[in-house]
Amino acid sequence: MRILYYDIDTLRPDHLGCYGYHRNTSPNIDKIADEGVRFTRCFASDTPCLPSRASMFTGRLGIHTGIVNHGGEAADMKMEGKTRSFGIGKNFGLITSFRRAGYYTASISPFAERHAAWWFYEGFNEIINTGKCGNERADEVVPIAMDWLEGKGRDDNWFLHVNVWDPHTPYRTPEEYGNPFEDEPAPTWIDNEIIERQYNSYGPHSAHETPSHPLYPRMIPEIRNVDDFKIWIDGYDTGIWYADLYLGKIVDKLRELGIYDDTMIIITSDHGENHGELNIYGDHQTADYITSRVPMIIKVPGNDNPWIDNALHYQCDVGATITELLGGRPNPRWDAKAFTRAFNERREEGREYLVVSHCAWSCQRSVIFDDYIMIKTYHDGFKDFPEYMLFDIVNDPHEQYNLAEERPHLIEKGMAYLNEWYDKMMKTSDDGIDPLYTTLKEGGPFHTRNMLDSYCKRLEETGRGHIAEKLKVRYRQ
Repeated sequence: MRILYYDIDTLRPDHLGCYGYHRNTSPNIDKIADEGVRFTRCFASDTPCLPSRASMFTGRLGIHTGIVNHGGEAADMKMEGKTRSFGIGKNFGLITSFRRAGYYTASISPFAERHAAWWFYEGFNEIINTGKCGNERADEVVPIAMDWLEGKGRDDNWFLHVNVWDPHTPYRTPEEYGNPFEDEPAPTWIDNEIIERQYNSYGPHSAHETPSHPLYPRMIPEIRNVDDFKIWIDGYDTGIWYADLYLGKIVDKLRELGIYDDTMIIITSDHGENHGELNIYGDHQTADYITSRVPMIIKVPGNDNPWIDNALHYQCDVGATITELLGGRPNPRWDAKAFTRAFNERREEGREYLVVSHCAWSCQRSVIFDDYIMIKTYHDGFKDFPEYMLFDIVNDPHEQYNLAEERPHLIEKGMAYLNEWYDKMMKTSDDGIDPLYTTLKEGGPFHTRNMLDSYCKRLEETGRGHIAEKLKVRYRQ
């Protein structure tokens, strides 16, 4: 069997047609979903980019790998120390498990260089760094994959990781493609009243200070009304459409080579992307439902009947399951939990709850259980967050109504799960060190560290000096 892993950075599932989106952003992804299994409640254990791929490719959660941040000590893998062996030893990850199952493994991605994550190369026979540190467009990545397939595609037992970045800011789809969604309405959950409230609030990449870029006209510097929101969301959706367009080219190549039917296709992402949720635009800054949830679609050769899996899974659980599907053995040290028998029988077998974390823009841990997400904030990253938030993600997926004060019993239930998880993680930790607390001791999340003065100046310059004074009091106590 052959495996294509199409890794689309910053892709939130609810902006894909196969997950119910009203725009036709993903015709090629949707066709593959029609042939395979679509996971509706799959979550990255740790976000954003660096912690997420660390978990997926090592099979371990950030509290064990040590990677929960984008800089500082908690952006590096924990050292194995005196027990380190000659070679990979006991900490082998996902790709090595594929190698040991007899697969030739290759990656086309700039990820390791972008995040100085050299551990990412573990297990790959072949590595092609596309060289622009995540600033590549799909038309600069996929032709390399096409050449690789032309040379090796007809061989058996290969695994090819192809990493595209187009939905990630800045939105850089070539202007000659225009706006495919110019005449289509934007999502309707957000309105002018919500945006006005957000605009008068604060936080990095909030409505008052979106991550605009002077070279990319699809991006604008602020969101003041629903017309601005439409311009903004059109840019993101066009990035998805462009990544999907180039997936179609790879699929055409597989068909041309006569190997499409024998190729497992995995489509996923490292994290989602907030577009107004929690007053964050075009970024992944929290351990919330939108940032933590990822698409996961798998087309398996020989399985002709598509199905939907609604169980709770970590993304790395799916990785462990794929290892077993390929005839490999997951590492006993992995936190990932395979559900291979259930997968083969087309039935759901997930976890009772998940704990997800974020430490790059804020420091949060969240518990996903039943119909809810409970978010505990340890450092708000200059955002307007209370210590506890609770959202009904079935009826309020855009996280507009914090139910924490109305339903304290659910906060208690979430905290009981969090404490249970934490005790288990610490008992199985190699060093007993929680990297979230390492992050706090170093000064907080990497992307807001030492930024208090500059952000307060921004607030003062934009008529929000009263907020600046509040932040100064809070962080200088």
